[in-house]
Amino acid sequence: MATDPASIPAPARDAAAPTCDANPAGGDIPTGIGSAAAPREHFASRLGFILISAGCAIGLGNVWRFPYIAGEYGGAAFILLYLVFLVILGLPVMVMEFAVGRASQRSGALAFDVLQPSRRWHWFSWWGYVGCMLLMMFYTTVCGWMLAYTAKMATGTFVGLDPEGVGGVFGAMLANPSEMVGWMLAVIVIGFFVCSFGLQKGVERITKIMMICLLAVMGLLVVRSVTLPGAAEGLAFYLVPDFGKMFDGGMAGFGEAVYAAMGQAFFTLSLGISAMEVFGSRIGKQNSLTGEALRICGLDTLVAILAGLIIFPACFAFAVAPDSGPSLVFITLPSVFEQMPLGQLWGTLFFVFMSFAALSTIIAVFENLITFTMEKWDLSRRDAIKRTAILVTVLSLPCALGFNLWAGVTVPGIGDIQSIEDFIVSNNLLPLGSLLYVMFCVTRKGWGWNNFLAEADAGNGMKFPRWARGWLTFGLPALIIIIFIMGYVPKIMLWCGLA
Repeated sequence: MATDPASIPAPARDAAAPTCDANPAGGDIPTGIGSAAAPREHFASRLGFILISAGCAIGLGNVWRFPYIAGEYGGAAFILLYLVFLVILGLPVMVMEFAVGRASQRSGALAFDVLQPSRRWHWFSWWGYVGCMLLMMFYTTVCGWMLAYTAKMATGTFVGLDPEGVGGVFGAMLANPSEMVGWMLAVIVIGFFVCSFGLQKGVERITKIMMICLLAVMGLLVVRSVTLPGAAEGLAFYLVPDFGKMFDGGMAGFGEAVYAAMGQAFFTLSLGISAMEVFGSRIGKQNSLTGEALRICGLDTLVAILAGLIIFPACFAFAVAPDSGPSLVFITLPSVFEQMPLGQLWGTLFFVFMSFAALSTIIAVFENLITFTMEKWDLSRRDAIKRTAILVTVLSLPCALGFNLWAGVTVPGIGDIQSIEDFIVSNNLLPLGSLLYVMFCVTRKGWGWNNFLAEADAGNGMKFPRWARGWLTFGLPALIIIIFIMGYVPKIMLWCGLA
């Protein structure tokens, strides 16, 4: 293993990273854009950087989407296809975000001005801020559901209820505006409270604890699930490769499987809105970025696969058909836990795990927004937290109220307020933002290939393949455009009355 930055004496570690006012592309940071900022705080350890970056990537989609589509499209066969796209699609963009952050030692607020002093890319700094803010506008509400279900499971709310009764609890929660807003506010308070202690003492320390606990709880749940009577059928459904499922419906069915694998590999890492870039700006040059990105992608994939090992054996053991989306987590699984010995305990642990998965993303993105605000307007952390917390709270209200008081606000083919916000982020800002990151790193009008490659390869570890330049210049943009277009095809067909 490469040397942990925590073992390097502080002066040496600081010297390994560019100073705040250094422009790695040459020249000084343009005046008036934060050149008077305080010395940049870095992660205390390499482990902290990896766990926090993984925590940002690991989200609820790992739990309620990945297992379902893996089972639907051939289990292990789909997982292999997913891993291919993760390497050729998600990994390069992650390395690019990290490289932009580490080379500039700035968040998305200033990074593009530092690396491209002509400020031709200045407008792109707002892309990540808007994307992260939109993400938090609905993610705070969904994370609130996890906290609420942890409390409900622990206090025995679901004891004795059948699936219809569990569904009634979920529906009553959505219909209650005070409960929805209350749990949303609890998430916001927890997230900003952690961030108020700073990067090392708050974000890094707490996220490391949560991620370690998350993995430990998942391990316990996997052991419990796979040892249930009848669990073998669920394991076979999930893990035994079935390439025939990929071709159900002929080549059209295979195309659906390919698109599902591409989409999961792309969206699982939340790339394109500078959510990862800020963490690259908090590390030195001891380790190459390709190896770090591989570790983070591997941890993200591990959590997704383990989630399936929890869900499928349990569902098959109790003859419950696994479903996709929120109903899997909030209706199906509580019913499954209700049938288990010590089900209340296992159910509580499951929602503790879900809460940690969601909160790790919340804290990471809050830190991104806070850092952006500090750098863009030269504010202290305390003032940046105040401004950002107020903004996040106000902008999160529509989603929390979109299931009750504002339930009538919908868009045909998309859905309610939460679905609209998710669609804007997932189907627009993530793919287009990733495309722009690629163009910035490989074209002369941006940062340029040579600068990107030098930064990605700085330090010990795996180097970024030079031969991949052609793929990044032509193949990867084409693939991202396909993902973007395919996200709109079913919507357009519905809007035109063709569906």
